Amino acid sequence: MSRPLRALIGPSILNSDLSKLYEESQKLLDNGADYLHLDVMDGHFVPNLTFGHPVVKCLRSKIKEAFFETHMMVSNPEQWIAPMADAGVDQYTFHIEPVPDIEKVCRKIKESGMKVGLALKPGTPLSDVEKYISIADMVLIMTVEPGFGGQKFMENQMPKVQWLREHYPSLNIEVDGGVGPSTIECCAKAGANMIVSGTAVIGAQDQAATIKLLRDTVQKSIQ
Repeated sequence: MSRPLRALIGPSILNSDLSKLYEESQKLLDNGADYLHLDVMDGHFVPNLTFGHPVVKCLRSKIKEAFFETHMMVSNPEQWIAPMADAGVDQYTFHIEPVPDIEKVCRKIKESGMKVGLALKPGTPLSDVEKYISIADMVLIMTVEPGFGGQKFMENQMPKVQWLREHYPSLNIEVDGGVGPSTIECCAKAGANMIVSGTAVIGAQDQAATIKLLRDTVQKSIQ
């Protein structure tokens, strides 16, 4: 990626009122969100169950332009590539832990026209993902255990972000979990440029101001 890095804020819509998914998503975009982070859980890889491609497709039918990233917390990510591509997803981010052939899944995602994101649970070492970074568009470092909202931010994951930024200066690096105004400085200094924030943005009295604060903090570190 030769383009300069940008600070990108992608609220996780899981914490919003899911009975008003379109309205809540549109509100986030109107308040300055750069993309929407859609958490897909299968009740197997993680204990919770959320929504699948029919909901994403329905959302895409109303929101034409926004960048959609699906965070696939699923045991068999290969199974959902075609349906999610059909639903209009831009970036397909999957967890590497349950996948026997990561390269094959990456290739199928690219062939379907989506970007590739590789996600790591807090306990997964960077050595597990290192040889696939060159074929990915983004690496997601989880700063909580995947599957539940509202957990405490794990600062001990920042060395992973730092190492990635040092070795891959132009890579999009995303953090997800417990990220908000009180923890953004730490993420920005480590080198994350894609910020997923659920509770802190959704529950903010002023969503636009919170999104701006997050973006400005990251942009400052990039510069």
